[in-house]
Amino acid sequence: MEVGFLGLGIMGKAMSMNLLKNGFKVTVWNRTLSKCDELVAHGASVGETPAEVVKKCNITIAILSDPAAALSVVFDKDGVLDQIGSGKGYIDMSTVDPETSCKISEAIALKGGHFLEAPVSGSKQPAETGQLVILAAGDKALYEEAVPAFDVLGKKPFFLGPVGNGAKMKLVINMIMGSVMNAFSEGLILAERSRLNPHSLLEVLDLGGIANPMFRGKGPEMLKDNYSPAFPLKHQQKDMRLALALGDQNAVSMPVAAAANEAFKKARSMGLGDLDFSAVFETVKLLKHSS
Repeated sequence: MEVGFLGLGIMGKAMSMNLLKNGFKVTVWNRTLSKCDELVAHGASVGETPAEVVKKCNITIAILSDPAAALSVVFDKDGVLDQIGSGKGYIDMSTVDPETSCKISEAIALKGGHFLEAPVSGSKQPAETGQLVILAAGDKALYEEAVPAFDVLGKKPFFLGPVGNGAKMKLVINMIMGSVMNAFSEGLILAERSRLNPHSLLEVLDLGGIANPMFRGKGPEMLKDNYSPAFPLKHQQKDMRLALALGDQNAVSMPVAAAANEAFKKARSMGLGDLDFSAVFETVKLLKHSS
C-alpha cells in the first residue's frame, strides 16, 4: 500500500516512520524539505509539493500545526486540490476546528475526491510506538480502506460519523487535558509550599483513583524543569482556544478551561510556546516566587 504523508513535525515524522517500518511505501512532503532526509534514508520518496504527493498516491495523510496550515496545504497553489479527484482520498489528522474540516471536505468532494478527518489522541511517544487513538469521521469507505494504516499508527481507531465529529472529540479531549495539567501544576506547588515532598505526592497519586499516564510521565520531568517537547505548549493553547469557541457555539459555560487557557497564554508570553505543554508549570512557579 502506498501512502502520501504531508507534514513532518514531531508527530508526522514518527507516524510516517512507523508506516515505513511496517512495509508501507511512503511519499513525504514538508515545507522545509530537509526534514524529509531521515525518512528518505529509511526508504521514503519525496514529493516537491503536496499536489505531487497526491498525484502519486491514492491515499494522502496530513498532520499539520493549526487550521491555517491545514487550509494552506489544501487550497494554495500546488496544493492538494490541484490533484485530488476520483479514486483518491485525503485524510487530515491535524487538530483543527470543525469548520476547517468541513471546508476542506466540501472542496475535496467538489473535485470528486474522498475526505476523512482523523485527529489523534496522543503525543510523541505514542506516535513513535504506534499507540495513538484515532478519532475519524467522514467518508466511511475511505476509513475502511485506511484501517491497515491506522492499525500501524494507533492502538484503536474510532469512526465517529460525519465530518466535524472527529475535530469536536479531539478538542474536548485536549480541553480536559489542558485543564488537568494546570490543576496538576498547582498541586505540585501547593505540596512544596506546604512542606511536603512533591515526589511523595506523585507516588501517592499513582496509587489512587486519579492515577494516569500524564501524571506518571510528566510529573518527574516537571520537577526537574525538563520540558522537552512531546506536545508543544503553543499547540495546547491553540486547542484550548478552539475548544472554548466550541463551547461558545453550544452555550456551554467553561470557566475552568478559560482559566487554563489564560495560563497557557501567559506561558506563551514568557517564551515557552515551543516547550512541552507541561511548561505551564512555570507560570505557577512564577506566581509562587512573586508572592
